[in-house]
Amino acid sequence: MNCFRLTSIRCASQLAFSKVPKTLTNEPVKEFAKAHSQDWTALQASISKLSQPIDIPLVVNGQKIYKTQTVPFVNPANHKHTLAHVSQAEESDVLAAIAGAKAAKAEWMNTPWTDRAAIFLKAADLISTKYRTDMLAATMLGQGKNVYQAEIDSVAELIDFFKFNVKYAEELYSQQPIESSPGVWNRAEYRPLEGFVYAVTPFNFTAIAANLVGAPALMGNTVVWKPSATAALSNYLLLNILEEAGLPAGVVNFIPGNPQQITDLVVEDEAFSALHFTGSTQVFKDLYVKISQNVAADKYRDFPRIVGETGGKNFHLIDGSAAVEHAALSTLRGAFEYQGQKCSATSRGYVAESVWSEFCDKLVSAMETISVGDATAELNAFMGPVIHEQSFDKLAGAIDQAKTDPELEVLAGGEYNKSKGFFVKPTLVKTSNPNHEFMSREFFGPVLTCYVYPDGELESVMESIDTVSKYGLTGAVFARDRKVLRLAEEKLRYAAGNFYVNDKSTGAVVGQQWFGGARMSGTNDKAGSGNILNRFVSVRNIKENFYELKEYEYPSNK
Repeated sequence: MNCFRLTSIRCASQLAFSKVPKTLTNEPVKEFAKAHSQDWTALQASISKLSQPIDIPLVVNGQKIYKTQTVPFVNPANHKHTLAHVSQAEESDVLAAIAGAKAAKAEWMNTPWTDRAAIFLKAADLISTKYRTDMLAATMLGQGKNVYQAEIDSVAELIDFFKFNVKYAEELYSQQPIESSPGVWNRAEYRPLEGFVYAVTPFNFTAIAANLVGAPALMGNTVVWKPSATAALSNYLLLNILEEAGLPAGVVNFIPGNPQQITDLVVEDEAFSALHFTGSTQVFKDLYVKISQNVAADKYRDFPRIVGETGGKNFHLIDGSAAVEHAALSTLRGAFEYQGQKCSATSRGYVAESVWSEFCDKLVSAMETISVGDATAELNAFMGPVIHEQSFDKLAGAIDQAKTDPELEVLAGGEYNKSKGFFVKPTLVKTSNPNHEFMSREFFGPVLTCYVYPDGELESVMESIDTVSKYGLTGAVFARDRKVLRLAEEKLRYAAGNFYVNDKSTGAVVGQQWFGGARMSGTNDKAGSGNILNRFVSVRNIKENFYELKEYEYPSNK
């Protein structure tokens, strides 16, 4: 009886070819100006609510599992403030998550497209309305973002990923063979991958976590999700919202814990079909090696898809013809918004000698006005803490090095303090050596290094930009001279997967600037576009013939 009912529902949903709403646009970003007191009041209520510690379980096949082994999840702006106790997966839990993903696969992949799409559209609307300030508060408290950075991430970009992916999936499914011979119907079927997807998500963008999990799930895949230890609060809230929107048990299995232990178990399973990853370059390389070794050992049924976005050493090139104030303020935003912890953050600058003095004065003057603090207590703070002590210590070490290295000079900032939270002041360093390690080493924090080049050496400095770093994520050129812009576009063609002209190196918007880089910055599969969805389907072509043969010979055989 139940089986018949489910089959009937599934068949009934195929009686029409549905189209997603045509009103699809980017989610408006609330500015949280002082005049918008209602927004501030609602946000403060959510901050107060989520400041109370909670227990975060594993979620395996729809079941919440609370473990005796937990780790504290602390507020990076106040490391004595525990926000949650996060259950840690054991080997048996990881294996159960894999089994849950496998068990849920058949029903989920056969769930009508309209139902899968509706879940993500509903989740987007829940975040836009009912859970908006909760998502903001969770991201601000747990990941150290100020309100505006949290708004563009955990609300606007996250919603855009869910909604635009539905539109992209509709477009993908509609791509069919353009030719059929008389008596033949050719069609394409976009099957989900045969096994399951492993999503390894970062701390710095709640929206990236949502996309790494949501994109493959939307296409009919089931997912084992290893969230970042330093984003557990917002990620767990996100999963609860997806469940409220109707996500079935086992489609997404949430397993915080030791990343190496979890990964080793996941990639050993023969049904492992894809890695969807954002994180460090070295971790991605290590995963690539493990997967490749298992391919060579014939452990998998398929060649797993490997989709990754890693690090960057993103540049700003300021030509002598640039609008200097605009270039300086854009550089400040690119380098120091969210404490320089964006994959796309401006980390190195190349400034023409003719405008350096003006550029430096305007940049330093603006830097001196930047407010650094706990953005959940000082709601108008521009910068908050870096994510954890390990990051703080790395940045403090780099700043100390800059103070003693004869090729480096600290021009602004250079202060840090972790007595309460992990605070590092925005720091500007000047180098006399364009090949200094500070121009190639990723810090992932608020440290910007600039090299001043003679105006007549523009082409050689472009060569240095292109070759000194192993990364190729984002970059920008500031110039009014169109010849300079044309030269930069051509000479720096492979230096950045996202290239900005007279704009900062950060801030890609879903549907507008497809995001991703190549070289050691990743596989450049362009999140925020339809390209990413292709990696989580396996196309089957079907040819149906309507004519019947009367003989086997062709005319040429007679």
